[in-house]
Amino acid sequence: MAPWKLPLLVLAIAVPIVLGILAAGPGLGLALGALAGVAVVWIAVRMRPRAGIGELPDPAVRRRLLVVVSRPVEDPVTTAAIAAEAGVDGGRDLAEVMILAPARIGFLDRWASDLEPARREAQRTLVMSVASLAKVGVVAEARVGDEDIVQAVEDLVGSFRATEVLLVTASDEEDPAAAAAAEELSDRLRTGFLRLVVEGGEE
Repeated sequence: MAPWKLPLLVLAIAVPIVLGILAAGPGLGLALGALAGVAVVWIAVRMRPRAGIGELPDPAVRRRLLVVVSRPVEDPVTTAAIAAEAGVDGGRDLAEVMILAPARIGFLDRWASDLEPARREAQRTLVMSVASLAKVGVVAEARVGDEDIVQAVEDLVGSFRATEVLLVTASDEEDPAAAAAAEELSDRLRTGFLRLVVEGGEE
């Protein structure tokens, strides 16, 4: 933590306590202090470490392509682009391919702790994507990942030992969360990274 941040954290907790005590006595001061403490902890938990993800590609290691899909891959243009990245057309070395679909959990499902609908939708995305890619010669394994795209990539990129990551998303307007994830992955991934934007259609 930077040295200048600690005094700010102390002030963020102390100021509400002092103001609460001055306004309505110790009870309100302690309550406001507790709320400020909870807020600081919540922000700290939400902050993501900014360390690099994955390992630098080794030219001696076989290519492993991690394809992250925030939507089903079905259209011929997208499947052809992925096939080219996988080396199916012979333009580059053939890659081992893994398809990853984050389980995108809706607000109400998260509130109710009901994760099954999101997992089923992610599995449906995987089935459709793997089947479409198989038609153009891409043989791939598939996994359902964390709802957060960056976390899903971070969880899998090490165990799969991906040398390249391809993120397939809708446009920024259709899926702003995926756009933010793409920006962060571009900054943090040590592997090769490419984003493929598919226009039109629904998530």
